[in-house]
Amino acid sequence: MILKEYQRRVLAAVQNLLEALAEARRTDARARAADPEFGFDWARRAWEKSVPARPYVARATGSGAPLPTFCLKIPTGGGKTLLATRVIGLVNGSFLFRQTGLVLWVVPTVQIYRQTLAALKDRSHPYRHQLDLASAGRTLLLEKRHGFSPADVADNLCILLLMLPSANRETREQLRMFRDSGGFDRFFPADHDAAGHRALLERIPNLDTFDDAGGFWGRQIKTSLGNTLRLLRPLIVLDEGHKAYSHNAKATLEGFNPCLIVELSATPAPQANVLIEVLGRDLHAEEMIKLDLHVGNRSGASWQDTLLAAVEHRAKLEERARRHAAATGLRIRPICLIQVERTGRDQRQPGVVHAEDAREYLLQHPAVNPEHVAVKTSARDELKEVDDAGGLLARDCPIRFIITKQALQEGWDCAFAYVLAILTRPGSKTALTQLVGRILRQPYARKTGDRWLDESYVFCFRRRGAELLQEVRRGFGREGLGDLQANVVAVEDGPLQPDRPAARRQRARFRRAARDLVLPAFMIRDRGEWRPAHYEADLLARAPWDEVDVSPLFDLPLGERPDGSLELQIGVDGRVESSAAADAARASGSAAGSAAGSAAAVDARLDHAFAAGHLLDVMPNPWRGSALARRVFGALLERHPRPLVVRNYGFILEEMRKRLEAERDRLARGVFTGLLETGAMRFIVAANDLGFNRLPRQVRAGAARPANRDGGPFQLDLFDRTGDDPMNELEHRVATFLDRQERLFFWYRNRARKDYYVQGWKRGRIYADFIFTLKPDEPDSTDAFHQVFVIETKGLHLQAAADTTYKRSVFDLCSRHATRRDWAEFVPAMRGKSMRFEVVDEAEWQRRLTELLAG
Repeated sequence: MILKEYQRRVLAAVQNLLEALAEARRTDARARAADPEFGFDWARRAWEKSVPARPYVARATGSGAPLPTFCLKIPTGGGKTLLATRVIGLVNGSFLFRQTGLVLWVVPTVQIYRQTLAALKDRSHPYRHQLDLASAGRTLLLEKRHGFSPADVADNLCILLLMLPSANRETREQLRMFRDSGGFDRFFPADHDAAGHRALLERIPNLDTFDDAGGFWGRQIKTSLGNTLRLLRPLIVLDEGHKAYSHNAKATLEGFNPCLIVELSATPAPQANVLIEVLGRDLHAEEMIKLDLHVGNRSGASWQDTLLAAVEHRAKLEERARRHAAATGLRIRPICLIQVERTGRDQRQPGVVHAEDAREYLLQHPAVNPEHVAVKTSARDELKEVDDAGGLLARDCPIRFIITKQALQEGWDCAFAYVLAILTRPGSKTALTQLVGRILRQPYARKTGDRWLDESYVFCFRRRGAELLQEVRRGFGREGLGDLQANVVAVEDGPLQPDRPAARRQRARFRRAARDLVLPAFMIRDRGEWRPAHYEADLLARAPWDEVDVSPLFDLPLGERPDGSLELQIGVDGRVESSAAADAARASGSAAGSAAGSAAAVDARLDHAFAAGHLLDVMPNPWRGSALARRVFGALLERHPRPLVVRNYGFILEEMRKRLEAERDRLARGVFTGLLETGAMRFIVAANDLGFNRLPRQVRAGAARPANRDGGPFQLDLFDRTGDDPMNELEHRVATFLDRQERLFFWYRNRARKDYYVQGWKRGRIYADFIFTLKPDEPDSTDAFHQVFVIETKGLHLQAAADTTYKRSVFDLCSRHATRRDWAEFVPAMRGKSMRFEVVDEAEWQRRLTELLAG
């Protein structure tokens, strides 16, 4: 699966933190080995090293150990669940160094539980595919009612799905998971093994026991699911993590002694350790959401008139969807969500809109059949059969209308939902804030090119215009999309339709100079013509893959148990015992029954073809990938016992990935440099309009004129009104600074994935933040500008990142080649102009820009 740019950025931040955590934990272990008093909070130290600009709230497990916790702030529609499955693989590979073990996946609602369960069960679903990649095809999906054994956890990646309310009760005794049960006795010492119980309690003091400590056998540990979780130290994934900050929820989750907690949230709690934040504009740029959102208010209409307008609008969308399917083969069946006031059997009364009122009205329409309508409430779920039959996206699903009250407030994902009809009383202030996110996902995460099918629509009646906009904006904030409020279009008593976006032309005094400004690019000579260089076709295709060097992996240190938790191996008596004892039993052939089966599974896990599949995004040739995996594992098996290699399989694969990524980039850089040295590739300006090498002549107008930090209008911006790509705090400070400089001619906020970019030797294109020009030093010069600067700004938390180092090296190369005499030979207007490319860190941005402007 090809990830979006912001998703790759998220995973890179996670990888960076996990590596810092693993190193800090090793340092702490060495210190404690020398003297227990030398230990430190390694989770905090790793955070401060990898994310220095973000605050950290320390947490601890129920047994008192440091508990690393981080939150990914991802808006609605950003693919949180997909990222969670990828993060599980990263945690196992770079922090726990294993393929197997237990993941406790906690969700807040029944709807999200069912949806997640269905996706993870489906072996063809991308979520399950990612888990199978992380586990080498050994993923075991569990629910709370399921029992599992030490062998299951030792040989599989076990995903235990749990509802948050199950871990958020007033007293633990109310929870079945903390009651003694016979299903988990093999995880614990035998009842008569008093010494074993004492030893285990010394190691894990927060295990629940029976109260009679003075009995014949001493304190007896309960063989409960809760205690089993504490023993296994699971990785916890918290969906909608902001809901798990009550005292009871925090205490229970921390009491499971997790090795790490990963939170996913669009609106994190104030105490959350936010590792990285994805903005709404990132999703919009990657075509993940349907915007603009058109909100129609019918001031004099009845609820029937409002519903009819929504029905007719959905029909228009379906007709356009049919044409789109005929042209592309991609089917879209637009769905209308209808929110009513009552759904209960005995709640139907005059003056309020009941679900059956809406259904009966729909069925009066000649184009609406009974099978087109479904009611979804807490008591009545007509979508259940649809979900069991393949879901709302299935080709033969007939559903066009879904009537609900509150059952689809969150966690419900259907990209075919386009229209929201709010039939609640005008005094209700919750409808839009709760349901607006349900209609924003873009089908197939790809724009259709038809504006009707690339935007979303809300119909309501008798609302006050100003209050209506505030409601929608609150809804956007609730979904983590607060930076996209400018994309809400309110219509009073008119039709909802995507208008051609209002455009703003360049300011008149800059227009001629901007027309002459042509930006350089790395260009390849192809059949006598110069064209932009492409990463896959021009760099990767030329990479000498036979020069890949994986020999450093042959001496990879393999740990017995890098995370320090219990190694679950089955001994000859069928109970948990130490890794060394189990390995000895297998080597001698004394392990029988389930132990023999487990050993066979261990041997089968060294699958070179599977390893090649896992590395396809780095090594695109599966045959070469399989050969490399065979070399690496073969060399390691010569140096280490096979069970040790197997236990470190995930760690080895992750190290292979890192090594191959480094080798890929090394080889691609060699190709890149070679093409420049031979002249087959040059950094030049091209006379032909390539789309990205010139400043746009017009941009879409934003909802409001952007203001500088003093509240006044910008004067030197190339455009006097923008807004479809809002600036962050650092960018806003930089823009305000530039706008006040006397030497500056004009500045332009370069839009990511829309405007000018530089293609280096890595896959992603580099989109700078600002392009600005300086006036000539000579007052009698006829040129409007004589210098051009391309600036990328980096926040404090990114200035030391590998990506920043790469961009800085590419920009340095651009600046060097822009000094060549012939770089502008094809564009006369650019001759004599100088260009400078700079990456500017937040800690010194003003000083650095002052130096550049002083020249």
